[in-house]
This record gives sequence, structure tokens and C-alpha cells, in this order.
Amino acid sequence: MSTDSAARLRPADAVTSRRLGAIGFWAGLVGAASGLFLIAYPAAVDDGRYSYPFTATGFTIAQTVFFVQHVCLAILLAGLLTSGAAGRSGLGRIGVGGSMLAMLGLAAVELAAISARDSLYPSPRTDTLDLWYGVTSIAIGVFLIIAGIAVLRARVWSGWQRYLPLVLGIYVFVPLTPGILGPFVVGRLVITVWMVLFALLGWVLMRRPVRGS
Repeated sequence: MSTDSAARLRPADAVTSRRLGAIGFWAGLVGAASGLFLIAYPAAVDDGRYSYPFTATGFTIAQTVFFVQHVCLAILLAGLLTSGAAGRSGLGRIGVGGSMLAMLGLAAVELAAISARDSLYPSPRTDTLDLWYGVTSIAIGVFLIIAGIAVLRARVWSGWQRYLPLVLGIYVFVPLTPGILGPFVVGRLVITVWMVLFALLGWVLMRRPVRGS
């Protein structure tokens, strides 16, 4: 990353970036662990229930955790602005702001899904939830790609880390979306890897926050 930019980092900016990075790092790890847990968890209901593999109570707990975790990921994305990695352009603000709002939208869908915990799958209610899962996820991908382009153009980060936001966005379309549409285990695995990438972004911000010129 840019040495000159790092030298101009104000103490308050450094603290903010590290805190946002730490929140995102742990949120990403929780998300990855959750994906693996879902694979290993012995199903308590058949796969014709929306709460699969949990009972209704277990599903409620899981969705609440996912809600909090996604809010923390939205907080992480703010670090692309506070660190200066996305630069000061309108493109960066649109990309980061849009991805944050889309992630909060996905968090809201995770919470709303609790209302379908006793539903059969598929059903009209779960079809609606799946639609909103798709809309918010695609929005995250689109805006992260925009944010990723802004990071590349800003040239504040160097090396592999400057490509990370763009990779997070592209990943939504390949392989996340086709993976989720596939078998349950495959879907959980692609989500797990996506969460690991978010944790990696948090680690970058936590360890080496920078501020654009």
C-alpha cells in the first residue's frame, strides 16, 4: 500500500479503520464457521421444511445470528471509505454506500425469514423470501464491483489486497449464485468461502489501514 498515504493517516482514522476491520474480521469468521456448522449439523427436520436443518426454534436463533453478522459486514464495508482505500471519488462513495445498504437489506431479509420458520419449502412465502435474498445479494455484488473498481483506480492499496473488494463482488455472480442454486452442501461451501474473503478484508483493514491523498 502507499507509504505516503499511510504517513498521512490521522490517529483517529487509524483507530476507526482498525475497529471496523476487527468487527468485519470476526463477522466473517462467524459466517464461515456458520456455513461449516450447517453442513455438519444433523438435520432435525426433513428438507421439505424451510427451517432445514433446524427446528423452528433453532432456525430463529440461527437467523438472528445471521442478522447481526450481516450488519457487522455492512460496518466492515464502511472501512473502505474511512481507510481511504476507495479514494474520494463519487464512484467509491456509490460503490461502498450501495454495498452497505444492500448488505443491510440482506440482514433484514435474514430477520424476515424467521416468519417462515414453520413453512413448507417451497411455498408462496418462501418464494418471496428467496426473491429478496436474490435481489439483495445481486445488489451487493454489483456495488462491490463498483467499489472494487474505485479501489483499483484510487491506487492507495497495492499488491493482492487492492483486488479484494472487486473479487468479493465478482464472487457473488461466480460461484456464489450458481452454488446456492445447487445442492445444500455446495451452497453452504460457497457461502463459507465468501465469508472467509470478508474476514480477509477485515484483516487487511485491521492490520494496515491507510488514507487516500
